[in-house]
Amino acid sequence: MAKLTDTSRIQLKKWDLTDADALSAIGNAVDRTFLSDRLPFPYTKEDADWWLNMIAEQEGKDGIFRAILLDNKIIGTISVEQKNDVYRQDAEIGYFLLVDNQSKGVMTEAVKQICEIAFAKLDIVRITGLVYEPNIASQKVLKKNGFVLEGTMKNAVIKNGKIQDLCIYGKLK
Repeated sequence: MAKLTDTSRIQLKKWDLTDADALSAIGNAVDRTFLSDRLPFPYTKEDADWWLNMIAEQEGKDGIFRAILLDNKIIGTISVEQKNDVYRQDAEIGYFLLVDNQSKGVMTEAVKQICEIAFAKLDIVRITGLVYEPNIASQKVLKKNGFVLEGTMKNAVIKNGKIQDLCIYGKLK
């Protein structure tokens, strides 16, 4: 797939309560191979409404939540959520993108943009990315954005009946 050369076509926008249909659509169409099992399937409008209401309360306080747009169309989601207790100055990044838009540089640009926003708006000193070891594409996205592999937790994840290692990436402010 060809990389996008015009990164201005990629934008992040705050989710709005009116985005429930778009969120539900991408939630049902996304490849779930490397996503958490807590993401509902089917992803209903009620699931989308719940998520959008929750993030409306959390936005800017302990998280940054954005829709990923390509040419003004929602094609994915990305967030940085601040942790609590002794981990409160760390935040975890998470994202997914519709398959047709993968391997084009979209997520690399989205991660760049959200890290800038998160470091500016949240009281954090680092962002952590947790990636299943077979997810080479996501590891590349993080590395291109200055994340460093800090370690690997052996046999830490079970997905689709297979036990996998979990790679821990970190980016400091």
